[in-house]
Amino acid sequence: MVAGGGIAGMTCAIALRLAGVRAVVHEAYDRTADGAGVYLTLAVNALDALRAVGVDLDGLGFDTPRITMTSGSGRTLGELPYGTGLEAAGADGGLTSRTVKRADLYRRLREEALARGVRFEHGKRLVDASVSDDGVVAIFADGTRAEGDLLIGADGLRSRTREIIAPDAPGARYNGLLNTGGYAGGITVDSAPGMMNAIFGRRCFFAYTPHPDGEVWWVANPPSPVEPTHSELAAITPEEWRHRLIRLFRDDRGPAADIIRATDRIFAGWNTYDVPSVPAWSNDRMIIIGDAAHATAPSIGQGAAMAIEDAVVLAKCLRDLPSVPDAFAAYERLRRERVERVVEQGRRTGGWKSLHPLVAAPRDLVMRLGMRHMARTGNDPSRWIYEHHIDWQEQVDVVPA
Repeated sequence: MVAGGGIAGMTCAIALRLAGVRAVVHEAYDRTADGAGVYLTLAVNALDALRAVGVDLDGLGFDTPRITMTSGSGRTLGELPYGTGLEAAGADGGLTSRTVKRADLYRRLREEALARGVRFEHGKRLVDASVSDDGVVAIFADGTRAEGDLLIGADGLRSRTREIIAPDAPGARYNGLLNTGGYAGGITVDSAPGMMNAIFGRRCFFAYTPHPDGEVWWVANPPSPVEPTHSELAAITPEEWRHRLIRLFRDDRGPAADIIRATDRIFAGWNTYDVPSVPAWSNDRMIIIGDAAHATAPSIGQGAAMAIEDAVVLAKCLRDLPSVPDAFAAYERLRRERVERVVEQGRRTGGWKSLHPLVAAPRDLVMRLGMRHMARTGNDPSRWIYEHHIDWQEQVDVVPA
């Protein structure tokens, strides 16, 4: 049983079927996510993990090969590849990071899962689960029950599976930034299609990427030291978002304000969170993956990638090892150090977005010197993130005692 029908849950079900394990996805919502309006960029390590289980995203979104960074004053801080390809990690060929609408990604993963025989049960919000003699009994909010050999919690930031496994585990940690964005039309920007442009503004971070068809996809991270409630965010109208954002960018050079004005519908805002180290990821028959185990702030674009990698690695462990405890131990050995390092990297990077305007100039200087050094030496300190490669054929070994 997989609790959660998002990116982690669907990828896990696909990988389990490839490993010869029957999977049923229990999704809390009573509908699919076809209406999701936001987008995300899948870095090369995410695409590599999907390719390991035969999922191809050709035709979705567009390639995003490079990222350029500028300051609010309009000064270029540097330009780098968005990810470094995977040749050095042993993959079959260079991959290019890809920006896709979340709804399109969900639809592709769902189609792939259904084609492989995965069953979906909607309106099944997990409220409790217990280990039985034969496996796990899951209880849902609608009063129904289900039984299976294992329960894999892919149920996100507010994971109920995490609470069952580790009642004292830390929950989601607010990062001090909000998220909103949209799709702008009828505007021309000075950027090549597919280039990710990151602007570290004086009061707010802004990023935009031109689609090859001329539309501009963008996101902004307004700082908010106090965590707004869901109802407070929902009460902010698109026009109010437009007014707030234009005010934040009024002293910055660059296209942010014009792009916002050219956007018909601005996304409803949401908070950014991460999940610090969770002491226990599993018990005898339950385990958590993705955001349920280690959510990372969106500042480095690795949340979906870590969830996809988790799903593939867990399926390999269950395929290759003789017992569930062996599989769970091997999964944690292969994943914990990497994902917790990514979470910490995301938190540090997010902190650079929310600095006081008086500290922006020193930040920009440090970034410019660092980017210049990386461009000159080719020494990208984030290569360890992007060059991670998963070989589906490689066998997983039992963790030594």
